[in-house]
Amino acid sequence: MPTKTPLTYRDAGVDIDAGNELVDRIKPLVAATHRRGVLGGIGGFGGLFELDAAAYQNPVLVAGADGVGTKLRLAIDLGRLDTVGIDLVAMCVNDVLVQGAEPLFFLDYFATGRLDVETGAAVVTGIADGCRQAGCALLGGETAEMPGMYAPGDLDLAGFCVGVVDRAQLLDGGAIQPGDVVLGLASTGPHSNGYSLIRRILERAPDGAATPVDGRPIGDLLLTPTRIYVRAVLAALQAHTVTGIAHVTGGGLAENLARVLPGHVDAQVNANAWPRPPVFDWLQQTGQVSEKEMRRTFNCGIGLVVTAPVEQARDLSDTLTAHGETVYQMGEIVPGSGQVQMQP
Repeated sequence: MPTKTPLTYRDAGVDIDAGNELVDRIKPLVAATHRRGVLGGIGGFGGLFELDAAAYQNPVLVAGADGVGTKLRLAIDLGRLDTVGIDLVAMCVNDVLVQGAEPLFFLDYFATGRLDVETGAAVVTGIADGCRQAGCALLGGETAEMPGMYAPGDLDLAGFCVGVVDRAQLLDGGAIQPGDVVLGLASTGPHSNGYSLIRRILERAPDGAATPVDGRPIGDLLLTPTRIYVRAVLAALQAHTVTGIAHVTGGGLAENLARVLPGHVDAQVNANAWPRPPVFDWLQQTGQVSEKEMRRTFNCGIGLVVTAPVEQARDLSDTLTAHGETVYQMGEIVPGSGQVQMQP
């Protein structure tokens, strides 16, 4: 009977040494995101965060989880993985933000068939960058090397965020009233939604991701990271009355704004109140996408919607602008039944 060679975990496709090397590489990235409340560093079985409960009369924790969707597939295909980590953080912290919560900490899940340290470090660099932009700590996460589960070179990402808001300041849309102004904050492109359609449209482009649009390769425009609105909106919430916020993700502006409208009002939105970025015009023309489909699939240039009393609108807009946002007054709240009326 032939002698069988002893097997190791590395023979099976899992390299513990590579995992340890990645942890060593990302430790300074993680440390750079720490904020007040973080206890210890990475390497434990769980991340520790001490909530300053005395700073709130009645603190409410708000949690969110999300991924990057098939934007990650495009990033892998183009060999550009240094910014998808920002997208991952953005999709989570923006969701937490719309309820008035300040993001406190973030955890990531990175899964791949075979761990490449350089790839892992590039992804986590983006995650750490996103956490710094959002002012939240990268508290920990999981790197899973799972041979047989992913094709060579493939990976997947998931993110998890926890924030806090005083119960009295919690935003659920219930305060939205007729007469409120609807403000839109500009997006940086498609953000992280609609990429299954985008990749199909790219197949029609003669030069693929290298096709020039507005002076840049379309691939560059499509991999522009999702905007993180946290610092600007938190500053606005401290200084002004805000009645509702909606994060414009899958489903487009109308469906996401409708999620926060109470049943006794409608939002009338002028679709011509903001310029549509060239990337969306290119997608519509190249893919022959109908206007209805565009509005339901993409944010079309508006990544976050804020409603506020009309007397607050100018000062609120000034505060958001001072913190780097581009703001458009694009509609008003009227009596209705919880619908969004896009005009025209």
